Amino acid sequence: MFTAIDHVQLAAPPGSEDLLRAFYADALGMTEIPKPPALAARGGCWFRAGPVQLHLGIEPGFTPARKAHPGLRVTGIDACAARLARHGTPVTWDDALPGHRRFHAHDPVGNRLEFLEPDDGP
Repeated sequence: MFTAIDHVQLAAPPGSEDLLRAFYADALGMTEIPKPPALAARGGCWFRAGPVQLHLGIEPGFTPARKAHPGLRVTGIDACAARLARHGTPVTWDDALPGHRRFHAHDPVGNRLEFLEPDDGP
């Protein structure tokens, strides 16, 4: 019945759109996509990279989730980590998932993100 996940929605505090753009567009290299006019009035911003879409919606009283996160599969995970580091975003490597290299980072409002790439090794 299901064919794909269309997008992942993350929450953000009011007035954080410029911070989100700096992180998702500049640091991660995603492209901002326009929100439909009926939804644009709510604030927030949407981003895309290939088939992956992340929607950042404004939530009054926002508190970032401590554990919940999207897992973003990447190619060139070392370059991805280096790019984030160049933009001032710390990454935490984690080797607990067999068959993958992965790290976690947080966006500027505290959303946890996981970046992973299948390991080609034995």
